[in-house]
Amino acid sequence: MNEPSSPPENFFKTAFYFESALILVAIILGWIANINPFEFMRVTESAIVNGIIGTLPLCLIFLALNHIQSESLLRIRELLHDTLGANLVKLHWTDLFVLAAIAGLSEEILFRGVIQPWLENSWGILAGLLISSVIFGLVHAVTFLYFVMAASISCYLGLYLDYDSTRNLVTPIIIHSLYDFFAFMVIMKAYRTSLNNSDTTEQ
Repeated sequence: MNEPSSPPENFFKTAFYFESALILVAIILGWIANINPFEFMRVTESAIVNGIIGTLPLCLIFLALNHIQSESLLRIRELLHDTLGANLVKLHWTDLFVLAAIAGLSEEILFRGVIQPWLENSWGILAGLLISSVIFGLVHAVTFLYFVMAASISCYLGLYLDYDSTRNLVTPIIIHSLYDFFAFMVIMKAYRTSLNNSDTTEQ
C-alpha cells in the first residue's frame, strides 16, 4: 500500500509556499520588464462567467483522457497517482481548493500577467502566446506528452486572456484554478479507490 512519504500538512505548506513564491517572481520580472503583473486584473461578471464556462471543456477533456488506455497516458496517470494521489488523499477538499486557487493565481500572474505580455512587446502577440506556452509546458514537463498537454492548456489560457477582445487576467485565473481543483479531486478519488481495492484484495 502506497502511503505519503511526508505528513500531509508538510505537503500542503510546501506546495502553498512554492506557488505563492511565484507571485514574488512575477513582481521581480515585471519590475525588470517594466510590466505591472496586476494591471489587467479586473473582477467583472463577464470575467467570472467566461472563466466558469471556459473550465468545462478542459474538465471534459481531462475525463476523456482519463479513460483512454494508451501507454503514454497510462504513464502520466501513474505519475500523478504516485506523486500527487498519495499526498492529496490525506487532505480535506478545502485544502485542495486552496492549493488550486493559489496555483491558478500565481501561475497566471507569472505567465499571463508578465511573461506573455513581455514576449508580446518584443516579438508580437502570436509569438508571445506560443513562446510563453512552450515555457509553461517545459516547467510542467514530466513526460513529453505532458509537456504537449501543458503547453496546449497554456495556449488555451492565453487566448482566454483576451476573450471578448478585453484583456482580463481574472478569466484565465478562474479557469486554471477550477481546472486544477477538478483534477485534484479526480486524482484523489482514483487514489482512494485504489486503496480500497487493495484493502479488499488483502482481506
